Amino acid sequence: MMTGFPDKIFNVSKNGFDQLALEVFDFQYQHNILYKSFVDALKINIGDIDGVTKIPFLPISFFKTREIKTTSFEAEIIFESSGTTQNVNSRHHVKDRSLYENSFIQGFEKFYGPVNNWCIIGLLPSYLERNNSSLVSMVDGLIKLSGHPQSGFYLHEHEKLNRTLQHLESDKQHTMLIGVTFALIDFAENYELRLRNTIVMETGGMKGRRKELTRQESHEFLKNRLGVDEAHSEYGMTELLSQAYSKGEGKFECAPWMKVLVRNEDDPLDVHRKGTGVINVIDLANIYSCSFIATDDAGNIFDNGVFEISGRLDNSDLRGCSLLVF
Repeated sequence: MMTGFPDKIFNVSKNGFDQLALEVFDFQYQHNILYKSFVDALKINIGDIDGVTKIPFLPISFFKTREIKTTSFEAEIIFESSGTTQNVNSRHHVKDRSLYENSFIQGFEKFYGPVNNWCIIGLLPSYLERNNSSLVSMVDGLIKLSGHPQSGFYLHEHEKLNRTLQHLESDKQHTMLIGVTFALIDFAENYELRLRNTIVMETGGMKGRRKELTRQESHEFLKNRLGVDEAHSEYGMTELLSQAYSKGEGKFECAPWMKVLVRNEDDPLDVHRKGTGVINVIDLANIYSCSFIATDDAGNIFDNGVFEISGRLDNSDLRGCSLLVF
């Protein structure tokens, strides 16, 4: 059993990331029964795994049907994804909630500075209406840490939100409006503002709520209506404990303990550090779950590690990834 892992994770250097990832892989291979079964089914020689591109990535769909746990534990919290009645939701069993809190707080502050410099406003109606949302948990934590009297969640109170934003602008208060995309667009359709001290951050989420827009179209609309120079974005998911952020143009950067790679859609073991394909995520904060996730997101990784998301695969069962039958 590995001790002091959280300290290693949140203090990992750029040069030390790959070695720590290999240590985490070894730990999870030894102590995660399902992940070990998945790796063994690939008939890979463990001794040949000497770099992050050779580590097997678990298809994200496994979170819908199995408990993904490294070591045996009773979950302190179980995050659950959104979905329709026709879909099975993902469930993320979190051993230690403080791991998630450390990850989102330190990740946020590496991009935006101390949380207590901000007024944090959450516009997440679809998420607030259900339990166990990791996004709501994150924004709630940021709201509490901000300590600002006007930090808080708004459900459908657009007029109140409009007045609050104008008041914060007049005070020149650094403000962050974090919202699901459809809710931000709904608000912006009704209110035109010129926000100079406010960051508007979308977290994705349009499907089934209104006419689908590309990220570029939604960002242009928000910029024009709310008067911001750029629309920021957050990239996270139920199955992860860490986030990547974009400060404009949909170009994302990861927290230091998170890395994205790209795989060939037709060969999930053909993984690269840059290029176009399907996104794999290494999230070292997922130490008691699985840190190596093969997502359904298509994207591109640039030479400097910055990445963009171009869409999702048409089929949720990834070709070449349904390797185990239980």
